[in-house]
Amino acid sequence: MSPLLYYALPALGSYVMLSFFFLRRPRLLHTPWVPAFHARLGAHRGGSGERLENTMEAMENSMAQRADLLELDCHLTRDGVVVVSHDKNLFRQTGVNRDVGSLNFEDLPLLKEELEVYFSPGHFAHGADRHMVRLEDLFRRFPRMPMSVEVKERNEELIHKVVLQAGVGAGPGLDGGLTPLPSPSSSQIAGLVRHYDRSEITIWASEKSSIMKKCKAANPEMPTSFTLSRGFWVLLFYYLGLLPFISIPEKFLICFLPTIINRTYFPFSRSGLNQLAAVVAKWLIMRKSLIQHLQQRGVQVVFWCLNEESDFEAAFNLGATGVITDYPTALRCYLDSRGPPALAS
Repeated sequence: MSPLLYYALPALGSYVMLSFFFLRRPRLLHTPWVPAFHARLGAHRGGSGERLENTMEAMENSMAQRADLLELDCHLTRDGVVVVSHDKNLFRQTGVNRDVGSLNFEDLPLLKEELEVYFSPGHFAHGADRHMVRLEDLFRRFPRMPMSVEVKERNEELIHKVVLQAGVGAGPGLDGGLTPLPSPSSSQIAGLVRHYDRSEITIWASEKSSIMKKCKAANPEMPTSFTLSRGFWVLLFYYLGLLPFISIPEKFLICFLPTIINRTYFPFSRSGLNQLAAVVAKWLIMRKSLIQHLQQRGVQVVFWCLNEESDFEAAFNLGATGVITDYPTALRCYLDSRGPPALAS
């Protein structure tokens, strides 16, 4: 044996043993995050399989099912109102080929009478309420309801309007009176959260690290979820054995469940790529030891977007904190049948 191997092999063996030891006992190195809430039942777009997505009716329905989290996406109208909408362009939702940002809030068209459920192809949602809502309306209507607010575009005005104090101007409120509307000033979306004292229960979500950086700068008190690149680094550190030794500022890992690829989720246009993605993602992500490690560090692991009981079962068997679904009634029935969650050791 060469002198290099004589020292390298024992060092490598010691590293592997230490990594494995602290992977299972991360609290010896890190103080876990203390959650302000537990996100067991998350409603995707407010529960878009049971009512028209992102409407007040959908949110009310999810609240009736004792949802723990409302998952939302936001865009900014021409007159500076933060509106809850998944799409930037309104054609899929309304039939009107205009961007949200090209219209004033009062001119936004009604949603279609039925909308296909994206993660349940061939299934359609209906509802009596076809109006798009302001983020501020939801904050006022559900003041203590946790929400995940995803910012899809690098729009600093939108980000600041989510977290800063609501601005001047007036618009129709839920009670028919006048309520403040945010002004288009870039010093204001970060303040809706502060104005309604929701920093601990409103999650910053974005796929892009460049956007998340601006979100955290606008309101560092809000919990954050992993971006795509940060999720990749966590997986890399996990397989290199480094994860127990690095800090994790995020409090939520909101991740798709790989088993839904090829069935209800088609990230690529070619079926062969989807099949490959399903196999690779399942092998990489569905690791119980990884999820348990994150949970012990206070990081809540929430899988989306699951609409079948077999998927609920797969997620919770892995140790997930919760599930985001289009069908909150189905998930509520499943959770009630399982009984209360086991307490983490």
